[in-house]
Amino acid sequence: MAKTWILDTETKGTGAHIKPLEPARSTPDDARELSLVTLERPPRPAREEPQAEPLRLKIVDVLAARTLGEDVDVREAVRLLEGVRSTLDVRVFVRAGADAKWRLIGRDELKTLWGFRGSAPPDPRGASGADGAGH
Repeated sequence: MAKTWILDTETKGTGAHIKPLEPARSTPDDARELSLVTLERPPRPAREEPQAEPLRLKIVDVLAARTLGEDVDVREAVRLLEGVRSTLDVRVFVRAGADAKWRLIGRDELKTLWGFRGSAPPDPRGASGADGAGH
């Protein structure tokens, strides 16, 4: 009968050698079958989705070197852009949350925001807004 050989690798760094595969030994009759133990994990706590904070915008008129509005919502930002002649005349910054840093929006985002001009409903507080800050 032909022997089956295997490559035996040792973890002690001595290298590998070829040795014959020994046939599986039969288990004695008194050997007990191992039982599997299944452990259950404790239930994970329900993960709360963080509440999405609304975007806050800051609009700076670069020609007049003044801030038109700071920490305003998108509707107010669209109203503030009504009086601007071109997208090149303003820089719009955005942040999500009070602790976030201001980030300059890209030209494509600004053009999207610019496209909403004229579609905003009139401000019920008047043309200058409630606080008048930045005007």
